[in-house]
Amino acid sequence: MDAKNVKKALVVGAGVMGHSIAQVFAQAGIEVSLVDLNEKILEHATNLIKSNLSILAEFKRVPRKEISTILRRIHPTTSLAEGAQGADFAIEVVSEVAEVKKKVFAQLDELCPEDIVLASNTSGLDIFSIAEVKKPARLIITHWFAPPHIIPLVEVVPGPKTSGDVVAFAKELMERLGKRPIVLREFVRSFIVNRIQNQISLAVLEILEKGWATPTEIDLAVKSSLGIRLPIVGVVQTYDFTGLDLVLDIMKSYGVSHPIFEEKVKKGHLGAKTSKGFYDYGGRSEEEILKKRDRLYLKMLDYLEKINAFEPI
Repeated sequence: MDAKNVKKALVVGAGVMGHSIAQVFAQAGIEVSLVDLNEKILEHATNLIKSNLSILAEFKRVPRKEISTILRRIHPTTSLAEGAQGADFAIEVVSEVAEVKKKVFAQLDELCPEDIVLASNTSGLDIFSIAEVKKPARLIITHWFAPPHIIPLVEVVPGPKTSGDVVAFAKELMERLGKRPIVLREFVRSFIVNRIQNQISLAVLEILEKGWATPTEIDLAVKSSLGIRLPIVGVVQTYDFTGLDLVLDIMKSYGVSHPIFEEKVKKGHLGAKTSKGFYDYGGRSEEEILKKRDRLYLKMLDYLEKINAFEPI
């Protein structure tokens, strides 16, 4: 099982995610069958792919002269049996409905050879409890983010019976596609990004419901703060710049605490000011660390202001 040997992929579902995932495989030089029950959806998917490639060419992410070649690698079909022929990897991107996914995997299990990895794009369903396949060791989740032809991250999530070889294969295949895969240690619903995003959504809905701020004000607030910082320091490293001792004090003011913070503060690992927190800064001074961070912040702010990113689309 070698990701370099994948010559044909099968993508089941040509909707919002599926058409774009198929495009990524085609851009990587891999033939791909794009399957959907609805001919009109397949036609629409093809038009969207053409539009996607045009935008990528505009930003020099794809040579414009290669677009026709990429499109020829994508083979739309309403026949799952036809699409599965010769496939070296299969991923379903159908509706987030358990019974629909169960049916698709039952068909894939019959149509695809036993050594072919079967993947799901779900993040909300426990596909490992839903899918009934004869060889569960080949079942895995590769969770992409919209739009897949732009967003680099793919969360690779094994189930309790997924083999180590399948995990390694999936990671290598995503890397071959130009993605940045992150492998979770075990299955947990929502994974990393959606688990964080879900909490943000709950907070936003509360603010809207209480009338504390308008939708425009909420988005501007996030764009003007987190939108500048998160691309540079992410979520966890933000704690290092706040200071883990201060974070712990803030927690306690709310009547809560956390052993992770308590342990690090006890060790004197307070973040950037001690050159060690969640991250190890290699003995650099706080001044050195903050200068590097602030230069990146200012570059980000300059760019966002230049492209009018703070205005609604």
